[in-house]
Amino acid sequence: MPRIFSGIQPTGQLHIGNWLGAVRNWVELQHKYEAIYCVVDLHAITERYDASALPRRTREMAIGLLASGIDPAKAILFVQSHVPEHTTLQWFFTAIAPLGELERMTQFKDKSGKHESIPAGILMYPVLQAADILLYLADLVPVGEDQVQHLEFSRELARRWNTEFSRASPYFPEPKALLTPARRILGLDGQAKMSKSLGNTIGILETPEQVWQKLRPARTDPARVTKSDPGNPDVCNLYTLHKHFSPPETQTMVAEQCRTAGWGCLDCKRLLAEGMEVALKPIRERAVELEAAPLEVDRVLAEGAEKARAIARRTIADVKERMGFMPGAN
Repeated sequence: MPRIFSGIQPTGQLHIGNWLGAVRNWVELQHKYEAIYCVVDLHAITERYDASALPRRTREMAIGLLASGIDPAKAILFVQSHVPEHTTLQWFFTAIAPLGELERMTQFKDKSGKHESIPAGILMYPVLQAADILLYLADLVPVGEDQVQHLEFSRELARRWNTEFSRASPYFPEPKALLTPARRILGLDGQAKMSKSLGNTIGILETPEQVWQKLRPARTDPARVTKSDPGNPDVCNLYTLHKHFSPPETQTMVAEQCRTAGWGCLDCKRLLAEGMEVALKPIRERAVELEAAPLEVDRVLAEGAEKARAIARRTIADVKERMGFMPGAN
């Protein structure tokens, strides 16, 4: 089967933006591809972070992935820093990575503007990302639209390296994007992408009461000032969430009630909360089981890292040979 690779930063508990935009898709893809999924903790340190919280956040992310349906019998799941070959390949790629292209990256421009002294890790983020993908010779990468530019950089690095060191028979594949069905999930403010740093998320493990407290004030169609004002579901961010959490008949009813001012936005939100509970309750219950079995989570991650390293070691050995390094002890 074709091989896919994708990673997610350890921000702690998954939120519905992560789940809709990536993880739910990962669960389906693990049955169709040779799937390798990674909690990318090395990426998490490219900006200021709480070192004491990183282990907990990494574990919480792993639990969220497993609770969502990532099956260790179907996919390899591991923590990035547990496979040191990621940083080895990153350094090899650093030797050929074009500085100008790194400086033109949209994410670098956005993040560097927030720093008086720009950490080099922000600049080199795409090189590590390329190493993550190419280390496993991945054919496809499930990504959202915001990551397409970085994936194109990975393809460019593969071409550059192949031209320099493996011209006769290209070694690295040029991975293609596998765009997720839910390409961009806006936060509860209806304006920015869902992000914990912006405080506009709903965690997939939050209780129904917590979910409702966040949904209740969430932004809807700005034209609906009063309950009697007709609305337009096509510009309502919460109606977009209905498309993911509510059955088709409910979506039709919600749209009609909105357009005719048949009910207020709170009624729409209550139905959305019900649909979210149906989808998220089994995940929440599974997460509780996993949280009570930390040694089992550690075992899954350790076995995943062992499987990942078996692939990674072969890649590094091939790369070192082609780059002309002197053979030595493994």
